[in-house]
Amino acid sequence: MNDKTAVAKTHPDDVKEVSKVTRVLRPQVDIFEDTSGITLLADMPGVTKEQLNLKVDKETLSIEGDMDTRIPEGMEAVYSDVRTTRYQRSFVLSGEMDTEKIEAGLHDGVLSLRIPKRAELQPRKIEVRVE
Repeated sequence: MNDKTAVAKTHPDDVKEVSKVTRVLRPQVDIFEDTSGITLLADMPGVTKEQLNLKVDKETLSIEGDMDTRIPEGMEAVYSDVRTTRYQRSFVLSGEMDTEKIEAGLHDGVLSLRIPKRAELQPRKIEVRVE
């Protein structure tokens, strides 16, 4: 830096907020693979079907959900371990996965996704003919 370089002061009112950081929970996930595809199990306690958002964009699978934290009538929250109620996680899927045939289920706070491999990439048995 030379003597002719000036440092400009910025007034706080001139600073624009670029973006807010949103805190999210990363659900714990187990992934199992077999010859026909993968099964993904995500722990998302407190999330209902209506609060769950699953989407696939090209090879990216996104899982988002908001947990229901309603406090029962007549009670008051004194302490909470959870500071945010939003789950979010994403995965890059292999090109061998058939994203058009993903099946999803939600039971007791566990989201289960079955993502099959494309039919042409699954192992198949070759029949032998006797001639």
